[in-house]
Amino acid sequence: MTELSATDRIRGWRLDPARFVTEVFKVELDEWQRDALSYLGGDYNNSRRLCLRACTGPGKSAVLAWIGWHRLVCFAAKGEHPKGAALSITADNLKDNLWSELAKWQSRSEFLKSAFTWTKEKIYANDHPETWFLSSRSFAKDANAEAIGRALSGLHSKFPFVLLDETGDMPVAVGRAAIQILTGNPKDAAIVQAGNPTSTNGLLYESCTKAKDQWHLITITADPDDPKRTPRVSKEHAREMIDTYGRENPWVMATIMGLFPPTGFNSLFSLEDVEAAMARTYKADQIQNAAVILGGDVARQGDDASAVIKRQGRQAYPIKTYRIPDTMRVADQFIMQQMEHKADAFFIDESGGYGAGVIDRMRSLGHDVIGVQFGGKASDNRFFNKRSEMYWLAADWVKNGGSLAPDPELKEELCATTYVYQKDQFRIVEKEIIKSQIGRSPDKSDSLILTFAHPVAPKRTILHRSHATQRREYDPFSK
Repeated sequence: MTELSATDRIRGWRLDPARFVTEVFKVELDEWQRDALSYLGGDYNNSRRLCLRACTGPGKSAVLAWIGWHRLVCFAAKGEHPKGAALSITADNLKDNLWSELAKWQSRSEFLKSAFTWTKEKIYANDHPETWFLSSRSFAKDANAEAIGRALSGLHSKFPFVLLDETGDMPVAVGRAAIQILTGNPKDAAIVQAGNPTSTNGLLYESCTKAKDQWHLITITADPDDPKRTPRVSKEHAREMIDTYGRENPWVMATIMGLFPPTGFNSLFSLEDVEAAMARTYKADQIQNAAVILGGDVARQGDDASAVIKRQGRQAYPIKTYRIPDTMRVADQFIMQQMEHKADAFFIDESGGYGAGVIDRMRSLGHDVIGVQFGGKASDNRFFNKRSEMYWLAADWVKNGGSLAPDPELKEELCATTYVYQKDQFRIVEKEIIKSQIGRSPDKSDSLILTFAHPVAPKRTILHRSHATQRREYDPFSK
């Protein structure tokens, strides 16, 4: 290809980003992807602002990566080179998602591999490494507006751009700092953000509401009735979620429809609290007066696991899991746990009848167990259902000194648990939706919360050293 023909091709790519993506990366574009890319093409524009409000799983990070490569390849003039910055909600999130996507798509193009170098912190043009780049940026969790502004400094160019990933929970200050690239009389500038509508406090929400006139908004939906829906989310799964929970369900609105629910989602367990709980432990004499409680979650399908956990006061012990399709054998394992730990109470999930066979088997053999309906009425009417109440109690326990055995899967399940307030009631995310997010059922966290189903006093009596002749029952919830 001659120099002139190369210049013509790049000019054509600049005018038509969809053509750039299909020719360089050899992909078939979804309808919403074409819409997003078309906004970034055509004549020069010194104030492009694109906002992608997305359901879960449509491949928005891939589109951000394509846009990043399009800006790097197609926007330059004599003595003027593109300068870009990429940010996400955390540095780790950027590294694991958008930055790795940029590397993946570069690897599919011999042209990009020869013209640019990808590193962990910067992508740069081999001919002009100091002035032609896209850099990885981050800001501290507690950063103020000034510190966030510094994270986006150094983009003085005729062709500046900023890529913002996961803006659903990103501080509004990031967007305001990014807008500064538009003030230096650029020839063509772009700010592109993408996120899930899970929070009513972040940048994405402000961009879709108060500042909606300043952004070109594209909603990415998995709605099975929308002709422009993303095909990357199963239509059957989307239909099942809608039929089961309804279109007005907060999680269906956000994860399937790509819409903001009436109130934003909140994380029930923070990573810091869970890690702190997994780092602490108690000695036997510190918890000896507390009841021994078991929680058992029975697998619903072959790819799920039955799980059982022991908790005594502030100490929870390692969770045992069983991939056994036979409820009789699951019951036998649960009986062994009940006898080994001399449990004062054993709560088993019988929602949907999955645990009913296990409970019937155990009772028929003379073992006292208590079935719990996750969707049943809570003891406290502040909670939408029993499952919401148990999760709230478990979170309160974790935050106030509870000890968990180190378990990466349990950590992931707890941190994926979110809630909303619905008609003044606390409502936890549905189990099926957490499963769609993390790729498995939250069996371990469900077994843990079952130990909070009801207050339990130990059946045994405790001899107190200060009153050797006095015996009484100990109630850990009496205070």
